[in-house]
Amino acid sequence: MSTPVLVAVSHGTRSTTGRRTVAQLRLAVAAQRPGVRVLAAHVDVQKPALDDVVARLAAEGTAHVVVPLLLSTGYHVRSDVASAVRAARALGAASRAAAALGPDDALVEVLLDRLAAAGGRDDDALVVLAAGSLAARAVADVEAVLEAVRARRPPGAGPVTAAYSSAQTPTAAQACADLRAAHPGRRVAVAPYLLAPGVFSQRLAGLLDEGLADVVAPTLCDDGDVDPRLAALALRRYDEALSPVVSPLAAAR
Repeated sequence: MSTPVLVAVSHGTRSTTGRRTVAQLRLAVAAQRPGVRVLAAHVDVQKPALDDVVARLAAEGTAHVVVPLLLSTGYHVRSDVASAVRAARALGAASRAAAALGPDDALVEVLLDRLAAAGGRDDDALVVLAAGSLAARAVADVEAVLEAVRARRPPGAGPVTAAYSSAQTPTAAQACADLRAAHPGRRVAVAPYLLAPGVFSQRLAGLLDEGLADVVAPTLCDDGDVDPRLAALALRRYDEALSPVVSPLAAAR
């Protein structure tokens, strides 16, 4: 049996930089596993659409695993990805869905490394900015990341809180303002829990301009700077989906 294709499905963005960065992540995945064919797909904004990619593979009789390049188990994972896989299976294809990338220790490590490289300090009050979702599971995923960030900071480190770009509150501006008021004299840093540059990350420059934040880190993947740990994580999700033993993480999803 041939090695299943890895369908790397991202949200999609109108940002040229964001598109290029996600493409770089897919290339990094392929480079780490030369024997696996990696295809692009999207759930919104961009083409090719996930449904079209999976339908084509199903028509060819090509086994595949859909790996969400998404940080939380929100609507797109539970609806779009699941629906595409069901449709492919209905056509007789060997189709599997992998878990979302997050939450995972690798994401937390990359986030904190990005923050440190941007000038963040342990004594900063920290805002972890997520995209936001109406799905309770996605919100819980972000909370898990928040707890992991807190656990990795040393005793006496600054407070850590979440903010959201959509669907939930507080916004990044609100969270920064609240931390300024609650901790006068302490610097405020923002660590975007966002996979790649796009509409949400573009808004963050205003936090510096308005004096709401002292440090804003780049997204987890940055143009020309894709951390190999993220590509390895995508491949780990691919392997988990193909494993005959369901891992506790996969079972929980």
